[in-house]
Amino acid sequence: MIITISGALGSGKSTVAKILVEKFNLKHYSTGDFMREIAAKRGITLLELSKLAETDRSIDKELDNYQIQLGKDEDNFIIDARLGWHFIPDSIKIFLDVNDEEAAKRIFKEGRTDEKYNTDLNATLENIKNRRESEIKRYQDYYNQNYYDHDNYDLVVDTTNIPAEEVAEKIIKFIEGRK
Repeated sequence: MIITISGALGSGKSTVAKILVEKFNLKHYSTGDFMREIAAKRGITLLELSKLAETDRSIDKELDNYQIQLGKDEDNFIIDARLGWHFIPDSIKIFLDVNDEEAAKRIFKEGRTDEKYNTDLNATLENIKNRRESEIKRYQDYYNQNYYDHDNYDLVVDTTNIPAEEVAEKIIKFIEGRK
């Protein structure tokens, strides 16, 4: 079983994926982690890497190939990735949504050391909007895809007002209902 989890920034993709990994005993991959590694190697922030990727196609190519290869080489894993559903089309495709204000609270509270530009809640909210805009433009230009289009997914869950454990339960029930 392959599960791809896409979604809005701060929607809980990685958190929910980790819960599902435990439930289904699967490996977990995250393109967010991979992007952070690329940014760190280049000595830039994640937001700067996103902007750079608008003109430097090699960044997305590296991420694309990573996902495509995973889909070919492995059978049992979860990946949280904006375009995982696109690169691994035979997966169970999940989208997690959240409103921007809640996303900003979650991201700011997390205090990621590689996102020092999120200096306060307002800056975090603005950075979410900028990064989403950058990604939507880039994915539209590169792939003619909008990862916010809910028609791309088997299940969409709004995580704004529910804890990660409850989100995971909704996904588990959905997957078990398909068997």
